[in-house]
Amino acid sequence: MIYTVPLFLSLLLIQTGPLRSQTAQNELQKGKTVFREIKSGEAHQYTVKLEAEQFVFFKLIQEGIDLIITTYDPDGKKIEEFDSPNGENGPENITLITHKKGNYLLEVSPLGANIPSGNYQLDQVKSEPRALTPEKQIDQLFTVWDNPESPGAAIAVVQDGRMVYAKGYGIANLEYNIPITPSSVFHIASVSKQFTTYSVLLLAREGKLSLDDDIRKYIPEVPDFGKTITLRQLAHHTSGLRDQWNLLAMAGWRLDDVITKEHILKLVSRQKDLNFNPGDAFLYCNTGFTLLAEVVARVSGQTFAEFTRERIFKPLKMTNTLFYDDHEKIVKNRAYSYYTDISGIKKSGLSYANVGATSLFTTVEDLSQWAMNFENPVVGDRDLFEQMNERGILNNGDTISYALGQDVGIYKGLKFISHGGADAGYRTFLGRFPDQRFSVIVFSNEASFNPGGLALKISDIYLKDKFLVKKKTETSGEPSAESKSYIGNAELLKTYCGQYELQPGVIVTITLDNNTLYAEAPGLSKILLSQFTESDFAIKGMDTKVVFLKNEKGEVDKMKVYMNGQETLAPKIKPFDPDTIDLSAFTGSFYSPELSTTYTFHVKRGILIASHPRISDFTLTPVKSDQFSSDQWFFGQVNFVRDEKSNIIGCKVSSGRVKDLWFIKQP
Repeated sequence: MIYTVPLFLSLLLIQTGPLRSQTAQNELQKGKTVFREIKSGEAHQYTVKLEAEQFVFFKLIQEGIDLIITTYDPDGKKIEEFDSPNGENGPENITLITHKKGNYLLEVSPLGANIPSGNYQLDQVKSEPRALTPEKQIDQLFTVWDNPESPGAAIAVVQDGRMVYAKGYGIANLEYNIPITPSSVFHIASVSKQFTTYSVLLLAREGKLSLDDDIRKYIPEVPDFGKTITLRQLAHHTSGLRDQWNLLAMAGWRLDDVITKEHILKLVSRQKDLNFNPGDAFLYCNTGFTLLAEVVARVSGQTFAEFTRERIFKPLKMTNTLFYDDHEKIVKNRAYSYYTDISGIKKSGLSYANVGATSLFTTVEDLSQWAMNFENPVVGDRDLFEQMNERGILNNGDTISYALGQDVGIYKGLKFISHGGADAGYRTFLGRFPDQRFSVIVFSNEASFNPGGLALKISDIYLKDKFLVKKKTETSGEPSAESKSYIGNAELLKTYCGQYELQPGVIVTITLDNNTLYAEAPGLSKILLSQFTESDFAIKGMDTKVVFLKNEKGEVDKMKVYMNGQETLAPKIKPFDPDTIDLSAFTGSFYSPELSTTYTFHVKRGILIASHPRISDFTLTPVKSDQFSSDQWFFGQVNFVRDEKSNIIGCKVSSGRVKDLWFIKQP
């Protein structure tokens, strides 16, 4: 939901192929559990003898160490990687579909370098012939969650104007053992956003507003930042407003507190600055959609929940759908959300009483009606839908992938329109292939679930003959004969070591260990960089490249990161010794008028500690002179500000979706 550093640092992956200190290959057998200890730098390999066209399910339980599991076919080609976001404890569920007879390989590796050892247990749970029908193949995909003792998922498939398959797996309420069905009601988080923009477009069609109107025309409580913020910019995440969840967390709120629309509007009204000039950049911002929902309410004279019920849900016969604007409201057949830690499955509470950015309650059956409405309109028309699909354009003319409450892209050569959601333990996804008249809906009530990944696997089953995937060349991704001579060259790799400033206050340190480069940042494990040319490196499992650049003197002076079509340049900075910093200079109370909250910084055992009345203490780690970082997502980077006499007068805090929020040092 929220990241404090660039994505390539937060997704900690390891290099391609069998690697590092490997143990002998052991054969896995059904019914025989493997119990092992694994250390940093090791890779445990297991072979499984399988026939062609089989479905196999493995379960690995992590005990004190975060692991990644990679599968390989009999020819040594990588099939898939498995790593859920459950950290150092809990299950990793691995599924495998075979296409040829032979020995398949599972490799178990720690996620990161120089970390404490841990234990795991590994089982081959299920092996059976691969299903022949699409419906049975989906059932095999969801074998992991078809469990009467755990949370699960609900899915629906829409094809050619009708729902062709829907099913539930697992439990909606563990306390009362209520199973998930296609009629179970889920909180679908940010998938809600497309209904918000659709509502705005309905009012625009009636001439009651324009997407290019200033937000202050309808909500004058929004501060005058000296720059116009339009409704369109709010819907495209290009407004520059700070994100409501980050701000609330920085102010000491828990995200399972009761959070109302009024709380958010008051918080917005106290803001003094923007993250950037409206239209200059794209930065996901939930605040904009809360404001859009309020615009709909004020213009229509109805609550947003009433407007959407009358104008969208009733006409589409979405009888189990509502925007949840009252945290005490009873909703029948509701699925509750969960997460897993070392002690087992726990409740993941949610008490939102705000709408627009989130809080749509619906079922996969009802959302199928919405998906079909794009093909055969009951509410709205095709012109309105085309407006929803229009991607945003920045002030410099660049086009972003985000449209009006939807992301527009390409999957295997086909146009793909989608949005995911994540609040508490809910994980949701709606994806549409408009040209193929195909949609897939996946809801889950388990925090480690990946709904988008499962939705694409379902799409692979139904659209396998329609994809337009270009074949890779034989040399794709492989180092050339000329470049191979540089790989593992310790003297060359040493020149890349050092500190690079990826963004203000975010310092990436490149280190060398056993002729291998690693990238690390405060609060994160090391990321292994896999070398494939003299200066080019990759991160396992990601469309990411790291390139080290030299100046005219032949010295490495910067690092460039390419990811998802974007590039970031990080200059190399002079080495910084944190021991030279006098931490006592940064102590005291710091107050934010924009948040109405105070943090106290004090030194304890040589460490700068941040304290707040409602938050557990956390550490601030120096990364540059007057710059610190923390491992809390809501308090990522802290830049202290001095006056002309070099006295510290305050600090600016940034946390991903909040930039440079000002705290004043108190006397």
